[in-house]
Amino acid sequence: MDNVRIDKWLWAARFFKTRSLATDAVDTGRVRVDGERIKPARTVKIGEKLLVDNGAEVWEVIVLGISDVRGPAPVARLLYEETSASVTKRENDQEARKLYREPGTTIKGRPTKRDRRAISKASE
Repeated sequence: MDNVRIDKWLWAARFFKTRSLATDAVDTGRVRVDGERIKPARTVKIGEKLLVDNGAEVWEVIVLGISDVRGPAPVARLLYEETSASVTKRENDQEARKLYREPGTTIKGRPTKRDRRAISKASE
């Protein structure tokens, strides 16, 4: 259980829905260990500080446990501890999203001509 790849751990800790999404995130540099880019095959160690950008939110966590099995969310939360700075930043970002919504978030799929006009009018 000591040799778990970082992409598999990210999937087991429920930062990404699939292991391939976790692998792509590590490859593109959206997951960093102690500020450095890594490869998906790197093993994760207890006590390391990870910066995880899963597209929706940015997490800064410290690894507390190692697992290669994806279990329920309460069990997955025991694998890491989020830093206090990360918690406050995510809460502030969430509050900012509530106050200012992006103009195109209510539109599903490709915008129509009417939708594009509404988006451009809202951004002016």
